[in-house]
Amino acid sequence: MNPDSIITLSDVTYGYSLKLTILEGIHLTICKGQYIGLLGPSGSGKTTLLKIIVGLIKPRHGSITFVNNSSLASNKPTIGYVPQVESVDWNFPVTVREVVAMGVWNQSGIAPWLKKNTKEKVDDVLESLGIGDYGSRQIRELSGGEQQRVFLARALIRNPDILVLDEPTSGVDQNTREKILGNLNELSERGMTIIMTTHDLAGIARRLPWVVCINRNIIAEGKPKDTLTETNLLKTYGLVDIIPTVDGR
Repeated sequence: MNPDSIITLSDVTYGYSLKLTILEGIHLTICKGQYIGLLGPSGSGKTTLLKIIVGLIKPRHGSITFVNNSSLASNKPTIGYVPQVESVDWNFPVTVREVVAMGVWNQSGIAPWLKKNTKEKVDDVLESLGIGDYGSRQIRELSGGEQQRVFLARALIRNPDILVLDEPTSGVDQNTREKILGNLNELSERGMTIIMTTHDLAGIARRLPWVVCINRNIIAEGKPKDTLTETNLLKTYGLVDIIPTVDGR
């Protein structure tokens, strides 16, 4: 095992039935402090892989091993998870501050109000993401980009060792996208391990330090300039049309 690894997936296979295999034979090592992007077409297994890492589902075959390289007493690193915005029911009547506090609900007791120190933590993380004035607003009143940053705040309030994000820039404008990427870059520079999915090959993927191409199994991984080649993208997406976009021609 790589001494710097924080997550190791060995021969991981998952399917919703014996006839429908989503992931097959996944071998992947993620190191502490690594910032990686998972790339692949819809249905390629990217979100499924994130859910396995987070612990929402278990692989049908194979194993996932965590190494705690932090100072925490727990054997498993702390994981923060930011789901796709589209998967959330935004009609639920809850404020931004309450959503973020859900990230530390087990530390807040059972009282129907937030403790002072919890409220301070929530306000601090909201301020760090540029939405410090949004605490009392209803979550359903926010734009897609604002909602995305609120869920990022909910994940970050736990000060996780690993941050897992599913399409964090999906459906947001360019300005918001840059703000989110700026936040993630800052977290990466502080040593946080970040794993995210993205469909943006020409923009986001080429700016990440490390990318992994997935389509049921791992096609290729490495630095974008070495990995986003015509051969690997054809194997991953099966489309020639995306190649000029990625190469910038």
